[in-house]
Amino acid sequence: MKRKSLTSYMTMTTIAALAAVTAGVASAVDTTALDTQVGATLDKFCAMSDKNRDLVQNAAAVLVFPDITKGGIGVGGEHGDGALQEGGKTVGYYSISGASIGLTLGLSRHSEVIVFKTPEARDKLLHGGNWSIGGDASVAVAKKGAGGAYDTETINKPVNAFIFGEKGLMGDASLQGAKIRKIS
Repeated sequence: MKRKSLTSYMTMTTIAALAAVTAGVASAVDTTALDTQVGATLDKFCAMSDKNRDLVQNAAAVLVFPDITKGGIGVGGEHGDGALQEGGKTVGYYSISGASIGLTLGLSRHSEVIVFKTPEARDKLLHGGNWSIGGDASVAVAKKGAGGAYDTETINKPVNAFIFGEKGLMGDASLQGAKIRKIS
C-alpha cells in the first residue's frame, strides 16, 4: 500500500512540476528570437522536398514549432513555442504542451510544422481555444517525416503535420494528446 501511495504522490508531483514549468516558459517568450528560429525551421522544412515548399506556399496558414523538448521518467512531458504564419508573416504565437504517464524514459528534441491548407482548418485553431492534434480527425501526421513521400490519405487532409530533426534518446515523437494554445 505504501509503495502505491508513494508512486501516486511522485506521479502527481511530477505532473504539477511539468505544468508549472510549461506555464512559466510560455509566459517568457522572446518573440524576436522565436521569429528567427521559425524562419530557419521553415527554410529547412522547404529544402527537404519540393512538395513541402508547395504545401507552405499554398497554405492558408503554417504553424511552426522550431524546438519541442520531450522527456520523462515514467511520467513524461513536452513543451515548445512557435508562431503561426499567414502569407509569410507572423500573426500569432503559440505553445504546444503535453503530458503522459506510462513507459516513458529519455529526452529528445524535434521540430514540427503544421500546415493548414484551408481557411476553415486554420479557423478551427484560431477560434477553438486549446486545440489538440490527436483529437482532430481532419489532421494527418506524415508518417515518414518531412522529407518522406506522402500517401494519398495524408495529402488530402485539410491539416498536415510534420515532425523532423529528431535528436536525443527518446524514440517517441508523437503528436497525440499535445495541446496547442495561443500565448500572444
